[in-house]
Amino acid sequence: QVKLVEFGGDSVPAGGSLRLSCQSSGWTLGSGCMGWFRQTPGKEREGVAVLDSDGMISYGDSVKGRFALSKDLDKNSLYLQMNSLKPEDTAMYYCAADRYACSAEPAVYSDFDGFLYRGQGTQVTVST
Repeated sequence: QVKLVEFGGDSVPAGGSLRLSCQSSGWTLGSGCMGWFRQTPGKEREGVAVLDSDGMISYGDSVKGRFALSKDLDKNSLYLQMNSLKPEDTAMYYCAADRYACSAEPAVYSDFDGFLYRGQGTQVTVST
């Protein structure tokens, strides 16, 4: 049984940094598509950073240059380093994984609903 658990969400002032972690069990990093998505009430869910099955990372336009995705194969974990945070980054951040869900090019535009495995989310709040 695959389980994804997110950690690291918090409230920070604008300009601050956070590191989100996604601990996976029952899932092997590199066996498919895995990444971070976010959603704010009233807005569409958007891809933040996605690692596809070829090891390529793609980022949403709004986070390029500020966020960085990384992985630790030994810990079977995926991380999202978020720097220079802005109030518009406030959202619930979800980790998701699926063997075949990276159907878009670039993968960050893949449909979150196509991911079989999803975490419960971790809240990030950025204040002005």
